[in-house]
Amino acid sequence: MRHWLGIDIGTGGSRALLVREDGGVACGVTAAHEEMVMHRALWAEQRPENWWDAARHAIRGVLAKAGLGGGDIAGVGLSGQMHGLTLLDAGHEVIRPALIWCDQRSQQQVDWINSAAGEDMVLAQTANPVLTGFTAPKLLWVRDHEPDCYDRVRKMLLPKDYIRYRLTGDFASEVSDASGTALFDVVRRRWAKPLIDKLGIDGSILPEVFESPEVAGQIASSVAEETGLAAGTPVVGGGGDQAASAVGNGIVEPGLVSCTIGTSGVVFSHLDEAAYDPEGRVHTFCHAVPGKWHVMGVTQAAGLSLQWFRNNFASELAAAAEARGVEIYDLLTEEAAMIPAGSEGLVWLPYLMGERTPHLDPRARGGWVGMTAKHSRAHLIRSILEGVAFSLNDCLGIIESLGADVAAVRASGGGAKSPLWRKILAGVFGKPIATLQTQEGSAYGAALLAMVGTGAFGSVEEACRALIVERRRDQPDEALEAAYGVSYGLFQDLYPALKNIFPRM
Repeated sequence: MRHWLGIDIGTGGSRALLVREDGGVACGVTAAHEEMVMHRALWAEQRPENWWDAARHAIRGVLAKAGLGGGDIAGVGLSGQMHGLTLLDAGHEVIRPALIWCDQRSQQQVDWINSAAGEDMVLAQTANPVLTGFTAPKLLWVRDHEPDCYDRVRKMLLPKDYIRYRLTGDFASEVSDASGTALFDVVRRRWAKPLIDKLGIDGSILPEVFESPEVAGQIASSVAEETGLAAGTPVVGGGGDQAASAVGNGIVEPGLVSCTIGTSGVVFSHLDEAAYDPEGRVHTFCHAVPGKWHVMGVTQAAGLSLQWFRNNFASELAAAAEARGVEIYDLLTEEAAMIPAGSEGLVWLPYLMGERTPHLDPRARGGWVGMTAKHSRAHLIRSILEGVAFSLNDCLGIIESLGADVAAVRASGGGAKSPLWRKILAGVFGKPIATLQTQEGSAYGAALLAMVGTGAFGSVEEACRALIVERRRDQPDEALEAAYGVSYGLFQDLYPALKNIFPRM
């Protein structure tokens, strides 16, 4: 039986996933990344070389686990965290650590882009306002603050495309990931040359762009031995993590919406035609489906909020979790389940890395509001789950206002594994939360794109119709909906009340 390999270069690790021709998952292996480095508040960097080390480890591990050789792999698809700035010199060596998606240091560069090019030109060229999280202002930050590094730049790659280069020797990207650079013409699906020229960026540093299922390279003989893959194996364009995850969730036709809770949180809807929010609160990007688009809202610190709490306030649970054979997160959500909906007036603002949707505010700060002596650790945990759900509901509301018809929401990512978090999402959204038979998300979607690109299916839509099956639906609870109607109103009132205070912090 043929197999396809999906590789996802996430924030916390690289995952390699083998998918059979019937759509079933043979097995997967994840290799952890080093923790992101934050030299200052709102800065976030990772070493691209560490992504490559992890990717190699995951690829070799999954082949060994499945008992397969490189010749058993019909094609490879790539997915990865978006927006990360990976810079290579003339010798194709990494110049500096990558500024990743949640790095917020480049507000001055955003302001300069809007002044130099004009906000109207930016919107006309890219269909989105430029944000600190996007790649272009990160590149300009390096230009302004590290000119010696900038002068050495010969190629600019996104995280998964750096792994593509290491696998194939080719400098290539694809439309969904390129859409998040603030240098890509989302409507026409090509680099936005007039804007690039206006900003004084050398367009030769940008890679060639493909549609997501197109073959964009082949495994090089020089890396076959160290990865276990066969030289000449096709590698398709793949997708940014959210577009690839949407393929893995079957969000490739109108009327389907997904909610992914990973390090960040994303609400995602398919679009047949390019359309954008005039206020720029959500992003319109090219979809991994050729000739289609998507709109998505982003909560910067979704799973990151709970991870931050685990790392700083719950490390003593590690031994108990190991003894029970569960994750620390399972013990945390057990505590949270003892607390009533609304956390007895405690509200979590999940703005640990600024915020994108709906506020577009890199200076926003996270925290609890409403704390009293009555509140316990369990209250803190539950309020985090609820605060993230409220922020995701902000995203969903904007997407619905753009005309999306949302009958149910398909949940994925680590957060979707929690029955309590799914129950909270159903109550906050007021909609059924569907989970799928296969919940691998981005890596699975990357493998499906490889299946399409190598001829196993005629289109992405055909592949998703054939292989993606809903497993269950969590229905909204009326009592929860009523409680969250009150709590969500409090949540929505807090950002405007604190907006002018955040910059003073």
